[in-house]
Amino acid sequence: MDIFEYMLSERGDKDSPLASRLRPTTLEEVVGQQHIIGKDKLLYRAIKADKISSVIFYGPPGTGKTSLAKVIANTTKAEFTQINATSSGKKDMENVISKAKDDIGMYGKKTILFIDEIHRFNKAQQDYLLPFVEDGTVCLIGATTENPYFEVNSALVSRSVIFELHTLSKEDIAVLIRRAIDDDKKGLGSYNAYIDDEALEFLADAANGDARNALNAIELGVLTTEPESDGRIHITLDVASECIQKRALKYDKDGDNHYDTISAFIKSMRGSDPDAAVYYLARMLSAGEDIKFIARRIMICASEDVGNADPNAIVVATSAAQAVERLGMPESRIVLSQAAAYVACAPKSNAAAVAIDKAMDYVGSHPAYHIPPYLQDAHYDAASELGRGIGYMYAHDYKNHYAKQRYLPDEVADETFYELSEQGYEKQLKEHLDKIRREAE
Repeated sequence: MDIFEYMLSERGDKDSPLASRLRPTTLEEVVGQQHIIGKDKLLYRAIKADKISSVIFYGPPGTGKTSLAKVIANTTKAEFTQINATSSGKKDMENVISKAKDDIGMYGKKTILFIDEIHRFNKAQQDYLLPFVEDGTVCLIGATTENPYFEVNSALVSRSVIFELHTLSKEDIAVLIRRAIDDDKKGLGSYNAYIDDEALEFLADAANGDARNALNAIELGVLTTEPESDGRIHITLDVASECIQKRALKYDKDGDNHYDTISAFIKSMRGSDPDAAVYYLARMLSAGEDIKFIARRIMICASEDVGNADPNAIVVATSAAQAVERLGMPESRIVLSQAAAYVACAPKSNAAAVAIDKAMDYVGSHPAYHIPPYLQDAHYDAASELGRGIGYMYAHDYKNHYAKQRYLPDEVADETFYELSEQGYEKQLKEHLDKIRREAE
């Protein structure tokens, strides 16, 4: 490195965004992700022992994928090389592989290749890496926001350990914001800034688990806010709201308002009011509610309150939940709106929910009665000798594919758990059952 490259590097470190400057250099500095880097966890032990194998870090933006790679770079004795799949091609990989072969052949030094946004490489580019990952020429660390089981070559996935990073908690984000304000060397400590508890709470919420969002916002706030009379830069709720471009709504995700809003949202869908459902959805999204949490509530409502009155409701809700995980915001707002509106407009029945609760209560208060022998498993050699399966009436051999046969144990024969309603598709199901039972008499 000549003097010009050195000066450029030094200036780059100072001028780089706060989120980049604050990247951890040791495992102890990493915030969150204790499910994979806790002291008793595999990844923690592997990094500490410098025995890292090929891994793929998968998770939403701003959760620390690149940070973990940087920690490994600072910990390992191996040669560490980084490329980004959005700007690199096969030629770059060929250069890395060529040098890796030289390093391992001449110095016995292995190479760790970190590929950010690895899902951006096409199949041919990913295939190129396979033999070199397999023979140990390079140890691969991939980072991706997309599900690697869908977006990364299955052969690469099978040769790597997948670590899923979770969205950072509100408490994790708050720790990072505090660190950013207090750190004199890499952070904003020299600006003598102070953040209100209310503003800290809001930023930690509004960042939606993305550390980069929060750090960009606090950096903008500190750099653009004039000091007060006491010489300190005061980050208030108004400043925080402006910097992250979200209005500070009255919505505490740990308080009553959180539960009141989600309750109103569910009751609006149950009450067949799509306008109210979308309104409460908008309030939750504007306040930074977890979109996966909202999607789960829609799925529950689709089954509990719609059920078989419209079996497609749970399909729409489940598809929406999957889409939300892959899309993120802001696109997920449309998906959630579609699903919530569909569930709200669908015919309603809680028959399935009532049925399982009634059955669970019954099972919990009665013995496990003997299953009729003709319904028991007959797929083993001595089954017939024990009377298993004898007398079973195969439904498809009978008219309407229905055989008049008792399926409940003798002691439960008079119980009815699932009572179909007259709503939507359940009415058709009820008519169908009545018809086939009547014709079988």
